Amino acid sequence: MTIDDPEALAEVTAAVEAYERALMDNDLAALDAFFWDSPLTVRYGVAENLYGFDAIAAFRAGRSGGSPPRVRQRTQITTFGADLAVANVEFLRDGAPLAGRQSQTWIRTPRGWKVCAAHVSLLREGADERSPSPSGERESS
Repeated sequence: MTIDDPEALAEVTAAVEAYERALMDNDLAALDAFFWDSPLTVRYGVAENLYGFDAIAAFRAGRSGGSPPRVRQRTQITTFGADLAVANVEFLRDGAPLAGRQSQTWIRTPRGWKVCAAHVSLLREGADERSPSPSGERESS
């Protein structure tokens, strides 16, 4: 298996860039077209778990104003062979104190590259710190 095949990497990079433009423009038709039209497609959002293409499309159609404006801080795309890729994006929403993360699994289909799984979350400050145990001592690994 080839990691970061130049042709596949260029194709997925272009798809991720086009997805970002559609997201910021709230272009619902384009956003829907980026997702695999399957009941197996999954999207976990900041406040929702969506199973299946129809649920994802309905969520987008029902969200007033679309995604909050954001600036990407980092994008990491890795391809695995010619038909599978993972894209990870760190972003900052305008005026929001928390950094966001987006991960997408892209697959090559007969209709081009499609997102089959996505996850969006906000990084909670201090989330990686261990909580004190009930006795007040810090937990150990």
